[in-house]
Amino acid sequence: MPPKSESISGTAGGVTQSFDLGSFDPVLLVLRFLPYSFLRPPRTRLRLPSSVALPSPMTVFSLLLLTYFAVVSGLVYDVIVEPPGIGSTQDPVTGTVRPVVFLPGRVNGQYIIEGLSSGFMFVLGGLGLIFLDLAVDRHRARSVRISFALFGFFAVAIAYLMSMLFIRIKIPGYLW
Repeated sequence: MPPKSESISGTAGGVTQSFDLGSFDPVLLVLRFLPYSFLRPPRTRLRLPSSVALPSPMTVFSLLLLTYFAVVSGLVYDVIVEPPGIGSTQDPVTGTVRPVVFLPGRVNGQYIIEGLSSGFMFVLGGLGLIFLDLAVDRHRARSVRISFALFGFFAVAIAYLMSMLFIRIKIPGYLW
C-alpha cells in the first residue's frame, strides 16, 4: 500500500488552498509556491461571446497535424529560399537529363518534393504511434484493436525505413 502524501493548507487572501507535496522536487516546490505567497493573481472573468463556438477536438487535431506537416516539410525554407520543385542531372554516358528528387550531398538544402515527402513520412510515423496508442484501449472490439495495431506498426515501420532510405540518398555513405 503506497504511503499517503502529505498535504499542507495555505491561505492566500482568505482562500484556503490544499497542495499535494508527495511528488514535488523541493526546488520546484519553492519556485511554484513562493511567488504566490505574496503575489495574488488577478481574478479575471473572461468569457467567449455567445456567437463563437469552440472547435471540435478533431478540428483542432487536424489543424495541429497540418501545421506539424508544414513545419517538418520545410515550408518556411521553401518560401524564403524558393528552391525548385525537383532538380535534374545529366547522365555522363548517354547525355540524357534525368529528374532528381533529392539534393544529394547538401544537408542544409532541399528540393520542394524532397521536403514534402520527408514531412509525409514523419506524419505517417506519428499517425502510426497514435494508432498504436488506440490499439491498447480495452473498450474497443478485438478486431478493431488488431486493425489499429497492424496499421500502426506498419505505418511506423514504413516511415522509419523510408526516412532511413531518404537519409542514405541524401548523404551517400552515411549509416552504412
